[in-house]
Amino acid sequence: MSFIAELLIAISLVVSGIFGFVGSYGLVKLTDSLQRLHAPTKATTLGVGGVLIASMIFFYAETGYLSIHELLISVFLLLTAPITANFIAKTYIARNLKKTDLPDSQSTCGWSIYDDPPESRPGN
Repeated sequence: MSFIAELLIAISLVVSGIFGFVGSYGLVKLTDSLQRLHAPTKATTLGVGGVLIASMIFFYAETGYLSIHELLISVFLLLTAPITANFIAKTYIARNLKKTDLPDSQSTCGWSIYDDPPESRPGN
């Protein structure tokens, strides 16, 4: 394996380790559930992505073929992490906040978790 490939792999692993550490540290140190949600979803996604990039570089340097598995895992992770965070945040809001605690949504629809049933809307 060439020195450049080893250097890229090492840099990718160190950067992903830093992101993983920051995400874990944020999960422990932050006090509010929504703050705790932010740290792991952002930082550890980048951390796992860095490990997957390092794996792709390694297998390409060893075999000469690009491994599609790591790329698919990265795409799946980048697509599902924000959706999961959104569901967790909505659950937190529904369990811990009243409709009057939330700011005005600046929309005719309102907050989706406190939406009125369709039969009570004007025009129905």
